[in-house]
Amino acid sequence: MGCFNPLQSDVDILAVVKEKLSVDTYRKIANKLIRLEEEWKMVRGFEISIVLETYTVDFVYPTPFEFHYSSFHKVKYLTDETYFCGGYEDPDLAAHFVVTYNRGSVLFGKPIKEVFKAIDHNYYIDSIKSDVNGAFEGIIDNPVYYVLNLARVLLYVRESAISSKKEAGEWALNELPNQYKYTIAQCLAKYENGLETLNLDEDMLLNYTEYMFKEIEQFSYR
Repeated sequence: MGCFNPLQSDVDILAVVKEKLSVDTYRKIANKLIRLEEEWKMVRGFEISIVLETYTVDFVYPTPFEFHYSSFHKVKYLTDETYFCGGYEDPDLAAHFVVTYNRGSVLFGKPIKEVFKAIDHNYYIDSIKSDVNGAFEGIIDNPVYYVLNLARVLLYVRESAISSKKEAGEWALNELPNQYKYTIAQCLAKYENGLETLNLDEDMLLNYTEYMFKEIEQFSYR
């Protein structure tokens, strides 16, 4: 989506398989990804979910996945030979499906729109809203993530635009009240590696969160 930042971004991969694979196969994939992360000295690494083709044809929400790996699971895969993340349902996958369908790139296989179908936008809204549900608890410690992701959600419910964090931050700078522009600009600059240290007011972050949730709810039901 034109905003990959090796210091801030992970590499998101969504893989589709026709049939279930063995747990051993999935663990080998996790180990290979870990080796690549270390070889390439990746800061954020990979995030990959593998899903069955049946769910790209007949969508289910929340969507079952066969296998998942990300930096959150890295230590567990390294230290526990029996660890495996898979066989669950994940509401985040609706957002991954929509982003892939509209703005994804094919690494291997069929064209995206031969594999995925468009899904009801209400699933996408629910998925991206669930991603920011912890904003009040998390925005002080992780302001860049929540400030820009709240902007992504609001941009979509207002204008049906599927955006990157960078695009949403730039939109928010022009569209949101002036009192939030310093906060947004700081987070956007940090996200783009143009700023070493954030200087943000905690009360303003919470105020921004409250404002954004009210706006998101207002536009979600229009």
